[in-house]
Amino acid sequence: MPHVARVITVSDRSAAGLREDRGGPLAVSLLRDAGFECAEATVVPDGADSVEGALRDAVAAGPGLVVTTGGTGIAPRDRTPEGTARVLDRELPGIAEELRRRGLADTPLAVISRGLAGIADPGTLVVNLPGSTRAVASGIAVLAELAPHVLDQLAGGDH
Repeated sequence: MPHVARVITVSDRSAAGLREDRGGPLAVSLLRDAGFECAEATVVPDGADSVEGALRDAVAAGPGLVVTTGGTGIAPRDRTPEGTARVLDRELPGIAEELRRRGLADTPLAVISRGLAGIADPGTLVVNLPGSTRAVASGIAVLAELAPHVLDQLAGGDH
């Protein structure tokens, strides 16, 4: 049975219909290609409260992987990590560090991404990706390698 993934795009402009969401649909497509069952992306506006609410809804839907795209930078409304921190029970800093490290192959700006990764109990892996399509592609490649193992362990599998 495939693992379940959900994608949340965080963007004021996309939520208002002013800009097409490209990162969310790309993440969905890449996750499906990696063998995840994944519905279409949800789009929410920037802000910690908005992100927290969307994440809590996604986690309540059941265990799996939840990926956010957008809102990880340093602009005034970039508050995805703050909303995510409210939902995580345990952080996995190594995943966030690896996402930034791999992102450096595309841009030196990868180091200013503040994205988090961690576990929302009882068994959901939550990962923040930047909003650019390059960062989404790079990040989903990392998650395709790591997430199945993490999710199997969360479900009680052997490590």
